[in-house]
Amino acid sequence: MLILLAARAHAGEATLHQIATIPLEDVKGRIDHMAIDPTGKRLFVAALGNNSVEIVDLAAGKVVKRLTGMQEPQGVAYVPETETLVVASGGDGKVRFYDGKSYELKATADDLDDADNVRRDAEGKRFYVGYGSGVVACFEREKLTDRIKLAGHPESFQLESTGARIFVNVPSARVIQVVDREKKAVVAQWPVTDAEANFPMALDEPRHRLLVACRKPAKLIAFETECGTPVGSAEIAGDADDVWLDAADHTIYVTGGEGFVSVIEQRDGDHYVTIAKIPTAPGARTSFFDRDARRLYVAVPHRGEQRCEIRVFDPQPNP
Repeated sequence: MLILLAARAHAGEATLHQIATIPLEDVKGRIDHMAIDPTGKRLFVAALGNNSVEIVDLAAGKVVKRLTGMQEPQGVAYVPETETLVVASGGDGKVRFYDGKSYELKATADDLDDADNVRRDAEGKRFYVGYGSGVVACFEREKLTDRIKLAGHPESFQLESTGARIFVNVPSARVIQVVDREKKAVVAQWPVTDAEANFPMALDEPRHRLLVACRKPAKLIAFETECGTPVGSAEIAGDADDVWLDAADHTIYVTGGEGFVSVIEQRDGDHYVTIAKIPTAPGARTSFFDRDARRLYVAVPHRGEQRCEIRVFDPQPNP
């Protein structure tokens, strides 16, 4: 069932408009990260607390498949070139590779305790999975080839598309570690001194900025990517777990479990202004931004009378 809705900011007209709600029936517990199939119009949702991956048909506005047999799925990635779905599950320490059409399990990698975020390179040939007390695992297709040691458990990390670096948030050490994925080694480390709990991040390659969201206090910090210098900041919703850059209009979206999407205007590489707080729901801290369709999908967990659902937002202004 697809429910049409509209949303407004606390003050004035919203910069995000809620246009639909997609129920996730019988899904309990925390929702983690998401991925999209841009061609098939499917959204893959890691339902960590439900031990499942929910597959949503975006055109129909409903769940069409549920993958089970995993413990605490956290990270997901989809590769259209090979029609492969990659799922990292922290509870059983596995990375699973599924056929994107039949959903049959093609391969499994073991011994990745607390397997978390998953990223792919631009060609879809290499995958990277953060796990354990501080490791990024490197995969060639479905084969684990290398493990890169870090200073602590990796949270969000981002890959350059025009270079070889990986930027990794390591909140337990209050640093951002820079990995050279050709050398397969840490080549730089930047301290996070103005805040703690640096969990999500986004990369703005054209402006050479790394956008890092911290939880203590709740703020977004922009780092210059050549030397790691913090150059700007903005207030955000608490308990942030995803950050997205809408390059089409230089806007940043931060979803936080406090129950808001923070909308930040990127005036230039060094100046960031929070322009709206869009209400969502308590615990709605994970999201996915489809840059092609320009849609923000926010995961709302089941809590009390609040059902589990995906809320769909459009950044386009009302006509």
